[in-house]
Amino acid sequence: MLGGMSPRSYAVQILNFAFIMSTAFMMWKGLSIIADSPSPIVVVLSGSMEPAFQRGDLLFLWNRGYPTAVGDVVVYKVKGKEIPIVHRVIRTFDGGVKPLRLLTKGDNNAADDTELYAPGQSYLDRTTDVIGNVIGYVPGVGYVTIMLSEHPWMKTVMLGLMGLMVVLQRE
Repeated sequence: MLGGMSPRSYAVQILNFAFIMSTAFMMWKGLSIIADSPSPIVVVLSGSMEPAFQRGDLLFLWNRGYPTAVGDVVVYKVKGKEIPIVHRVIRTFDGGVKPLRLLTKGDNNAADDTELYAPGQSYLDRTTDVIGNVIGYVPGVGYVTIMLSEHPWMKTVMLGLMGLMVVLQRE
């Protein structure tokens, strides 16, 4: 017996933990398909969108058939950079030509985002660069994610505590 638990009970606890993790993953993937976005939920990482969004706000994205217009807040990914950016559309360039081209800017920034785009890029392509339009948010909830990314040791502690809870939990 391991710590008062039979090997069978220990295996059940591990399988329960695996079930919870796989369920969370399936929910994420399902939400990604429904929203037509590779990342349907993102966390604001900087103050560039203050006062509209604060650092740590959790944003919900939608990309399925959603028209993008001046004033909308979008999340986009720049070629060659890992972290997506949350900024407002300040201008569109279409002239009847598809795909829609966008110019963005953070509400708290002095200049537009052309310096943030990939080298040689002067606008965003709505179909390839934009992950989704922001359709809702929950203030401050994502701050845990920021803490975990800024302090990697916290991830180890959290995973250790989760594992310990699985082992110590009794049915």
